[in-house]
Amino acid sequence: MLERMEQMKGAKSLGLLVVITAMAIAAIALAPGWGLGQTGSRQRDCNSATSAHPPLAKDESEKRILHVLDEIEGPIVDDLHGRLLRILVESTRAKNVVEIGTGPGYSALWLCLGLKSTGGKLITHEIQHRRVLLARANFKRAGVENMVTVVVGNAHRTVSQLKEPIDILFLDAEGGNLDYFNQLLPLVRPGGLILADNMSKPRPDPRFIKAITSNPNLETIFLNMRAQGISLTVKKN
Repeated sequence: MLERMEQMKGAKSLGLLVVITAMAIAAIALAPGWGLGQTGSRQRDCNSATSAHPPLAKDESEKRILHVLDEIEGPIVDDLHGRLLRILVESTRAKNVVEIGTGPGYSALWLCLGLKSTGGKLITHEIQHRRVLLARANFKRAGVENMVTVVVGNAHRTVSQLKEPIDILFLDAEGGNLDYFNQLLPLVRPGGLILADNMSKPRPDPRFIKAITSNPNLETIFLNMRAQGISLTVKKN
């Protein structure tokens, strides 16, 4: 009984930490003069938070990952979202992270920056073979290939292979969030997080928005809505 009470206290503290982190980032995102980056790119405004305060590497392994991140081009998560992913992984001590939509591996590398400190792992799903090859090459260059499992195929089917509890689920695919959410919500642990990118542009599925905002077992906020937007949902304990 005492052990269970301690676990509940820890879960509550964890949930509070997540809320505080999200509120702080939301405040930064809305503050005048703090740019949010352009949708689908990493173009930086001269007054933006990310350009004024770039991420700093604490060691050579982080420096290696950040170097690869700087070299990745194309439609990707903006810097603010990437840094949010890293902060949430590290602050919640996430061990098992699942990503839907690998792309070139940009968001996955931000997740890995957090997972390096927790000793966790990332399982990322991608359907396009060209993207898989590019992502794997980037993971190898960044030295995180042993932390990442790339599942190739249609994620609507491949996610059925997942069995372990999920600490953080990141939805970054081109549509289909409602199906991924319905399939994987039972695996998200109490106190676990569900994040979905592109909540502003392009227009998200209203059925998914309803699913994450009308379920009494979830709490959802939306951040960075002047850019592509991201939703942050906690599964209540």
